[in-house]
Amino acid sequence: MELTLTTRVKNAWNTFLNKNPIANSDNYFAGSYYRPDRVRLTRGNERSIVTSIFNRIALDVASLDICHCRLDDNGRFEDTINSGLNNCLTLEANIDQSSRAFYQDIVLSMFDEGCVAVVPVDTTSDPNEPGSTDIITMRTGKIITWYPNSVTVEVYNDRIGRKEQITLPKSFIAIIENPLYSIMNEPNSTLQRLIRKLVLLDSIDEQSGSGKLDLIIQLPYIVKSELRKQQAEQRRRDIEKQLSGSKYGIAYTDGTEKITQLNRPVENNLMKQIEYLTSMLYGQLGITQAVMDGTADEKTMINYYSRTIEPIASILVDEFKRKFLTKTARTQKQSIIFFRDPFKLVPVSQMGDLADKFTRNEILSSNEVRQVIGRKPSKDPKADQLRNSNINQSSEVDKQLYGNNNNEIIKEGGNNSEE
Repeated sequence: MELTLTTRVKNAWNTFLNKNPIANSDNYFAGSYYRPDRVRLTRGNERSIVTSIFNRIALDVASLDICHCRLDDNGRFEDTINSGLNNCLTLEANIDQSSRAFYQDIVLSMFDEGCVAVVPVDTTSDPNEPGSTDIITMRTGKIITWYPNSVTVEVYNDRIGRKEQITLPKSFIAIIENPLYSIMNEPNSTLQRLIRKLVLLDSIDEQSGSGKLDLIIQLPYIVKSELRKQQAEQRRRDIEKQLSGSKYGIAYTDGTEKITQLNRPVENNLMKQIEYLTSMLYGQLGITQAVMDGTADEKTMINYYSRTIEPIASILVDEFKRKFLTKTARTQKQSIIFFRDPFKLVPVSQMGDLADKFTRNEILSSNEVRQVIGRKPSKDPKADQLRNSNINQSSEVDKQLYGNNNNEIIKEGGNNSEE
């Protein structure tokens, strides 16, 4: 139905001119200039180079494809399940976060606190009642208190716009502990030692950049009596006045006076210790400087994904599988698995050879390869078949693809060749 001018004017809606009926519900709660559910790192992590390490790993974990799926009899991926849980894992975790932002939130909170809780907020039914339930939205929560069978978590409530503390059973929420806890979160771990050294370095920089001159004036007389002390104090004030009142900070002294400046750089091995701890931390986390600045080759990235990203992703999906899938669902071969796109590390110069090998060995179809390089799928039926185009296929395969019309073409072609 074509919209006329009258219909368009009647149904027109503008965000700023028309009233939003949902917006009235927000007037009952306090607003905020800053996003209240954003991750805020603690323990001085936000002031150091540790933040860049945390963020790099969190981004790489969030780039994985995690889905709620069904497995075949051999435990292999068969198909994705259209469920609320799969919608949270692949599209939207809650009203504020997409799935990738949600994963990044989980990993950053886990690194910072050592352990994080993933709380299902909205479900299709009461999880305490018997029967299956589906998860609609979920959020990360900070664990405040531990009990034998439950925990108290601080979770952001998007209904009222602030965080609340609630006590939930451990069987209801996913509790994800940092697999690198002994390296990152232990009081005397490599990361904590590096943070303390960086705090010391920052304090020294602040002192040196505070604007103080830190001068010692040696007067040509002994300052012991009260009169001499008053004279020395007066001399100090005179020099301060000269420096503050001068355009270029220049003062004069008597030829018998000697001035010593104390804020000259003191030689210490603090920077060497920081470089040593940083190198040690990179080695223990399986990261190199090339990974951080994006110049790592394929072998380095594979090692990084195998030693660092894979353990974190495995713990994440295993806990989701254990808490969010019932025993009946696991018996029905439901699972939560993650995938990594191996073609992200392949340069364009090698893509043609890989595409030929995958299609020739019937691992990927032509349309699947076209999806990898960002091209539309071909409408040719052969593009969806696992077949080697370099080998002539049997007439039975062609019959399945094109029907009986293809057999007639073959017969006509054969008759013409005989003639």
